Amino acid sequence: MLDSIRKLIPRKLFKALQPPYHFLVNLAAVLWYRFPSNKLVVIGVTGTTGKTSIVYMIARMLNAAGYKTGLTSTSVFSDGNREWLNNKKMTMPGRFFIQKILRDMVKNKCRYAIVETTSQGVEQFRHFFINYDVLIFTNLYPEHIEAHGNFENYRAAKGKLFKHLKACRTKYINDDHFVTQPASPLKKLDLNRVSKTIIVNGDDENADYFLNFWAEAKIAYFLNPQISLASLKSKMTSEAAIKDFTFLRGANIEASGSGTKLTINDQAVNLKLLGEFNAANALAAAAVGFNQKLNFTQIKSGLEEIRGLAGKMELIDAGQNFTVVVDYAFEPEAMVRLYQTLEFLPHNRIIHVLGSAGGGRDRARRPILGSLAAKYANIIVITNEDPYDEDPAEIINQVAAGAENAGRELNQEVFKILDRREAIKKALVLAEEGDLVVITGKGAEQFICVEKGRKIPWDDREVAREEIVEKMCIDK
Repeated sequence: MLDSIRKLIPRKLFKALQPPYHFLVNLAAVLWYRFPSNKLVVIGVTGTTGKTSIVYMIARMLNAAGYKTGLTSTSVFSDGNREWLNNKKMTMPGRFFIQKILRDMVKNKCRYAIVETTSQGVEQFRHFFINYDVLIFTNLYPEHIEAHGNFENYRAAKGKLFKHLKACRTKYINDDHFVTQPASPLKKLDLNRVSKTIIVNGDDENADYFLNFWAEAKIAYFLNPQISLASLKSKMTSEAAIKDFTFLRGANIEASGSGTKLTINDQAVNLKLLGEFNAANALAAAAVGFNQKLNFTQIKSGLEEIRGLAGKMELIDAGQNFTVVVDYAFEPEAMVRLYQTLEFLPHNRIIHVLGSAGGGRDRARRPILGSLAAKYANIIVITNEDPYDEDPAEIINQVAAGAENAGRELNQEVFKILDRREAIKKALVLAEEGDLVVITGKGAEQFICVEKGRKIPWDDREVAREEIVEKMCIDK
């Protein structure tokens, strides 16, 4: 119905009407659910990569410390009582969903809410009526450029979130970390004031941009030994400089097939998560822990008990004699880090089932993904992902062009298969003992998005399990 109405409205008029429409919808939602974020300590996480992992790490760490926490992320939702896979095909859903789940968190007696916050969500005012207390910037790479126009606009969209922090209402918590409204100014002395805090990845070249926004406290975390608190402070304006500016340094990273070791301010942490990139994610989560007055033992134990995230380097084991990994990566930087992590898993050949982020966005990265696959994988199976209203065959051709230009031979090392199940099946049929099959682009997502707004139920992990069992039955 809405799609039919949308087609009747001239394109320019529709574009002009979007901002007030989104604003009014979000205003209606927050009024209906009675400003639930005022009753929670709200932590927002934004950036190009690492957001979902950091959200999950923070939530698990706070839960382990005894503070019930809800979350919204690309892969998982939790209202504090139950956790379920993101079935919205949106990182930051609108149409009242965010405010409703925040209200459910309040009802379920959560202390904290972790909200993965996207630039497109910000542009649609979904952040506008959320009372954030802590904001985390992970990193910034060229992504969603077609949606924003250019990189500067993309960064500025993230910046709107940090600018919003100054307008957020002050909160007080009691010793159990529940947000509490003081009965009188004098009673505030019995409570703990929640400082509005910015946490920034100091290794990213855009760190100074985000550190120059207003905040009552600032934390920089970094792995690069050349970075120092003094060097970051030197890039801040006098208006942005504050006394409460601390740092968290990670070092001595050791990645292996069993996990990732690092030190945080010279204290050891042994993550059970694969991938060196998780060291930076753990640092961001630890920064939140220290900011919320957790001790190192609580932070360490909370991080170390995490064994995996849905759709993130998820191993699929149905008894086969080769390794299968499902991962959400669809952006070149994330793909490189994924390949680096796969090197720690024993394998003969790498067989990669590859798509692209899909229709209507980031077309420039399609041949780049193809060329990356050509560099790291032995066999590449290119397939449909989320074409929306674009021709999926054309998207596949653009990805394949990158692999072919890198010297890979079509129908020998590169296969183009439109049907995603058939593509996964092809990769598994080709897999021999000791090989590694990696399926990227969707992770734990529950739909494939096609033309006219239709969503086809889907789960790479379940399809992979089904096709592995089918292959094993045929082999027997």
